[in-house]
Amino acid sequence: MARGIDYGGMMHRAMQGLIADVLQGVAEEGLPGEHHFFITFDTRDEGVEIADWLRERYPEEMTIVIQHWFENLTVTHEGFAITLNFGNSPEPLYIPFDSVHTFVDPSVEFGLRFETQDSDDEEDEDGDDPDGADDRAAPPEGGAEVVSLDKWRK
Repeated sequence: MARGIDYGGMMHRAMQGLIADVLQGVAEEGLPGEHHFFITFDTRDEGVEIADWLRERYPEEMTIVIQHWFENLTVTHEGFAITLNFGNSPEPLYIPFDSVHTFVDPSVEFGLRFETQDSDDEEDEDGDDPDGADDRAAPPEGGAEVVSLDKWRK
């Protein structure tokens, strides 16, 4: 029998599915109204495909904007491909959903933030987290994914 229910992992996959559904709708119908997206992702992650000059300019994290000009948006269960314009130079990108840190649609004040809680986080001498977090709320061993929605709520 399983050790427990992986709520963090389940929520993480559900939020990735939400992003995939939104992007699939945009791929099929275009951006409705004033909707546009800021997507921040880890450029170091395995599977991220960007031009070498972009990786040099953004060695850790990059935010893309999907708004006025984009082409070739395709979505899979694992990630999405898109061509964006960087200084009049169209560049294809592939971003796995596991690499996404934030997804924000400022037109409706909606956003998702994906955080990874490492089990190797340093603890102070009495075993508590340095930030004073309650250990009862700590993720299970092996880490968990946490999605925070509060930052973008009204």
